Amino acid sequence: MRADARRNYDRLLEQARELFGQDGPDAPMEEIARRAGVGIGTLYRHFPTRQALQEAVYRDQIEILAAEAEELASLPDPGEALARWLHSTLAHAAAKRGLNTALVATLGRESELFATCRDLLNRAAGLLLGKAQAVGAVRKDLEVAELFKVIHALSVATEQSPELADRMVTLVIEGLGSR
Repeated sequence: MRADARRNYDRLLEQARELFGQDGPDAPMEEIARRAGVGIGTLYRHFPTRQALQEAVYRDQIEILAAEAEELASLPDPGEALARWLHSTLAHAAAKRGLNTALVATLGRESELFATCRDLLNRAAGLLLGKAQAVGAVRKDLEVAELFKVIHALSVATEQSPELADRMVTLVIEGLGSR
């Protein structure tokens, strides 16, 4: 991709991510293009359909979470690294609920997109969880799937009160501590 095309692509993703977060997955495509500083034709050259843009935004966000886990894994305190990543993961889940729902409705949970993203997240969580367990910061019997169920439960529980999300994650993390 040429440098200018890559910049346009990145700006379109950034603006779509922001607008999908604000207005939901049906945010106007024209507004996304306008905010990215490109014409609607440029948007459709990169993303021929709304679903293609939604998929790209979703995949991009998962890749960001996975990359964040890799960065956090180098922190000297694995318990803190896991806690920070769980906060990010919950924020992502809350911000992308509508996008996730829209993609599940069109693609199904077993689609290639969700399978790829699930693998990325499982590896990321497994890395951080394993390190936290190795130093005794988290119970040894906790599994990655259980960790995601807790994040999902917190996402649902704080949907109407997002200001409580950070506190709820902190309480859960303290409760997951090794005994």
